[in-house]
Amino acid sequence: MPLIYCVEDDENIRELVGYALRSQDFEVETFADSKEFWPALEKRTPALFLLDIMLPGESGAALARQYAGAGAQLGLLARGGEALDQLIASLPRPELHRAYAVDVCDHAALQRAAHDFIATAGGIDVVIASAGVSVGTLTEHAQDLSVFEQVMAINVTATVATFAPFIAAMKSQGSGRLVGIGSVAGIRGLPGAEAYSASKAAVISYCESLRLELKPAGIKVVTITPGYIDTPMTRHNAYRMPFLMPAEQFAVRAARAIADGDSYRVIPWQMGVVAKLLRALPNAVYDRAFANAPHKARN
Repeated sequence: MPLIYCVEDDENIRELVGYALRSQDFEVETFADSKEFWPALEKRTPALFLLDIMLPGESGAALARQYAGAGAQLGLLARGGEALDQLIASLPRPELHRAYAVDVCDHAALQRAAHDFIATAGGIDVVIASAGVSVGTLTEHAQDLSVFEQVMAINVTATVATFAPFIAAMKSQGSGRLVGIGSVAGIRGLPGAEAYSASKAAVISYCESLRLELKPAGIKVVTITPGYIDTPMTRHNAYRMPFLMPAEQFAVRAARAIADGDSYRVIPWQMGVVAKLLRALPNAVYDRAFANAPHKARN
C-alpha cells in the first residue's frame, strides 16, 4: 500500500485529503507543520509528498507579461485606461500592443474592440477572458441579489461576450484558442460564496460545451481553474489560502497549458489533487469538513 505524507496546517484541508486518499486504499499520514513532519520522514520515506506551499508574492497582467516576453502582439482590455497604458509601457515593444479601456459588461464596446484588434493584427491566436470579481454573498439578504447579478454578469456573461466576436475569425483561420478562467470554488460550493461558486461552476460547464461545439472547426477551448493566486482580488481575504501561488508563476504554467491546448488544467497542481478529492467526497463528509469554513467578506 503506497504511503503518502500530507503537510497542511489547515485542519479542514488536512482532514479532507486524508479521508479521500484513505478511501482509495492509500496509507496516509498528515502533519500540521514541519516539526511533526521531519521526525516521521526520518523513520519512513513516502511514495508521494503533498506539501502546502506558501510563497510570498496579478494574474491578467502576469499573463500579459508572459506573452509579451515571448514576442506576442497583445490587445489588452480593462476598465482602467491609465493602468492599461502603464502596463503596456512596461512590456517589451510597447508600440506593438493595443489598449482598450472598456467595461466587460458593455458588450457592444467589447465587440468593437475585438474587431479593431483583428483588423490591426490580421488575425487572432489566443483570447483569454480573465475579467472576474469575487465577493461574499448570502441569499438571505435581499440586498445581495444585485451583487449576485453583478458577479454573474462579470464572471459568466462577460466571458461569453469576450469570446463571441472572435469565433468567426478563428473559424476562417481554422485555428485559435479561447481561454476561460474557472476556479476550484466552482467544483464544490463554498459557504458565503454562493454567487462566486455558482459563477465559476457556470464558466467551467460553459467552456466544456463550447469546446465540444468548436472542436470540428479546429478551435481549442481551454479552461484554466486556479486555486489561490496572489492577486489584488485575493489579498483582501481574511482567511488562510492553501497553496497560494505567486501570479508570475501562475502565468508561466497557464501559458504552457494554453500552448499545449489542454482542455482543463487546475493550477497549482496541489489544488488539482484537492479538486479531484472534492469531487469524490460524499456530501456528508464534505459538509462536515466545510460547513464552518471561513466566509468571504460581503460588500
